[in-house]
Amino acid sequence: WLVQRFTAIGNVVLMSWLLVSLVMLGDYGYAGVAKWLSQPVAAVPMILLVISLFWHARLGLQVLIEDYVHNAGTKFGALVALNLAIFGGGAFAIFSVAALAFGGQA
Repeated sequence: WLVQRFTAIGNVVLMSWLLVSLVMLGDYGYAGVAKWLSQPVAAVPMILLVISLFWHARLGLQVLIEDYVHNAGTKFGALVALNLAIFGGGAFAIFSVAALAFGGQA
């Protein structure tokens, strides 16, 4: 539960950064956001935000599954599906940010 509290704090800090950055951005088109994310000062916190959000979601959903799914086989399947979804979604999001950061297209 302690790690979930740390990720929650990280989420608050990084989401605050994201909101302030988006307010200051001005150009919300694809080109403007891609240009913004091509800067390391924007891409690194964005990747950290993605990691923190997906990790926090995994921790919370894992507790729900462990507490409320009683059949061992179903619990195992749900945890495997959760991990696949979290790691797959996180990897896709990180790849997308990295592609924009390195000048490619997401």
